[in-house]
Amino acid sequence: MTTLALAQGARWKQALTNPIVLASVIAILLVVIGQLVSPGFGSYGQIINLLRVASFLGIIAIGQTIVILAGGEGIDLSVGKVATFAAIIGSRVMDGHDANLALGLLVPLAVAAAIGLVNGLGIVYLRIPPFVMTLGMLGVVQGLILAYTGGVAAGRAAPALTALVNGRLALSIPGVLFVWLLLAIAISLLLHRTRFGWNLYAVGTNRVAAELSGISVNRTVISAYVTSAVFAGLGGMLLLGYTESVFLDLADQYMLPSVAAVVIGGTLISGGIGGYAGSAIGAIVLTVLESLLTTLDIPNASRTIVNGVVLLLLLALYGRQRRLRS
Repeated sequence: MTTLALAQGARWKQALTNPIVLASVIAILLVVIGQLVSPGFGSYGQIINLLRVASFLGIIAIGQTIVILAGGEGIDLSVGKVATFAAIIGSRVMDGHDANLALGLLVPLAVAAAIGLVNGLGIVYLRIPPFVMTLGMLGVVQGLILAYTGGVAAGRAAPALTALVNGRLALSIPGVLFVWLLLAIAISLLLHRTRFGWNLYAVGTNRVAAELSGISVNRTVISAYVTSAVFAGLGGMLLLGYTESVFLDLADQYMLPSVAAVVIGGTLISGGIGGYAGSAIGAIVLTVLESLLTTLDIPNASRTIVNGVVLLLLLALYGRQRRLRS
């Protein structure tokens, strides 16, 4: 009986220190606190709105999760600019017409894929560290945006795209949340049920061992950065549907939060361990926290400090960087 009790206690301890469980509890606590300080914060409609806002970060974080899982100090600092560039291109191609919707989606995503390919090739063949390569690409994309727009944003989202993001479907849930759910399921299956996913974890855990096992490390890493850019572009397109019009810095603010969401969700920053479910919860935590701080009328500088402190506390509570590798 004592052994059974100890085993149950160990299971409870493991569950409570699981990053996904911990992040979920934090998200719920933030909603409860918000409801206490501002009645209505935890209402059904408000929660749906928070989830809709979180979906844009969550979708961009899909690619960031894949890049970080690939290891090699992988990170993609260009996701915010890529999302903005995709939205700018999409808005001009669509120009407010549903007839241009398909082309307005395909062209920006193709451009995003090309940017991701350049990132991957630079990291793999030129041996440029991911941080440096993607930070440099951020500047390149910024230049491309200025050259493409002449410094003036123009165009509008197709009405069908706006209806998908802002329109209410079953249970008054916006269509973008169903898109996010389908993508989350698809990515989870991709990571855990396909050769690409298995290769990704193997490469992130030990690249030398993966290479000796017959896995093409270079191709896997390049594919990770292409995928990251494509999902950044998709997030930018959905954000365009939300705002209906585009701005030159539309999605810039998602760069660091996309990394934070992945880390909060429990993906090991050195790669090989983690998954997308945690990143999705991390995106929700960051969104609810930001909304709560806004509700409390906290200044921008203080919000940044609070976000940083929360991230550090979570990392300290997880204590996982060394433990998960042992």
